[in-house]
Amino acid sequence: MAHGNAPPAPASLPGIRHIVAIGSGKGGVGKTTVAANLAIALAALGARVGLIDADIYGPNVPLMFGSNGQPRVLGNNQIEPNLAHGVKLISVGLISPGDKPMVMRGPMLHQIIRQFLQQVAWGELDFLLIDLPPGTGDVVISLVQTVPLTGAVVVSTPSDVALQDARKALEMFGQVNVEVLGMIENMSHFTCPHCHTEIDIFAKGGAAQTAERFKVPFLGSIELAPAIREGGDGGRPVAARGENAPFAGEFFAIARKLAERAGQLEGRGDDVFEVQ
Repeated sequence: MAHGNAPPAPASLPGIRHIVAIGSGKGGVGKTTVAANLAIALAALGARVGLIDADIYGPNVPLMFGSNGQPRVLGNNQIEPNLAHGVKLISVGLISPGDKPMVMRGPMLHQIIRQFLQQVAWGELDFLLIDLPPGTGDVVISLVQTVPLTGAVVVSTPSDVALQDARKALEMFGQVNVEVLGMIENMSHFTCPHCHTEIDIFAKGGAAQTAERFKVPFLGSIELAPAIREGGDGGRPVAARGENAPFAGEFFAIARKLAERAGQLEGRGDDVFEVQ
């Protein structure tokens, strides 16, 4: 390739300390639910947090945050992100609300990702989380070409099918030189509300084993619970109810581990925020 055609080097975003991509190999593993609750938990622990909904074809972040107001355009052609549950957020779902599908090809996706990163008035942030679309496609490539990432988190259920695709996501991040901060096992088990027996609907422990095999940290597991789904559907994720609320504690534990890991990579320990 001629030197003149090489893409510009990724440029850091002023005022943003850590940019973390949250990905999965396949859809349906609860990646956006994890991203939303992690963002809220980090904010509740004292971090300044932003969230980009980069799942352009299936933008669910506005629903999960109960935020549907159109973002304001500021005088300098910057977009003001919405604020919900202590998190600044932007999504195609805020700009093009409703059920109308986004029909676009690769170059348009790249443009949207660039705008969300560079033309949103994020201000000072400790964490900018990016909820990726499932799979290993264009958006991830656009992202790593645009900004330097602190790292990525891979979400999977413990089923063999999901783990097979999670391994592809791990390999993909390796190929584009993005550090994997850790794996999260979602829908790890279900506790029967009547007899309180633990039922492993999708098997259990597979993500921890995969993390060990790929020598990446295992950040934690999250129970399959109707309350987590209801919180997202109702615009108030369980983490917004506080660390001691049912099913919220694990998100806070994972948020602390994520902050510690990001701080270690930065060479500053775990002082991302005052851990309470």
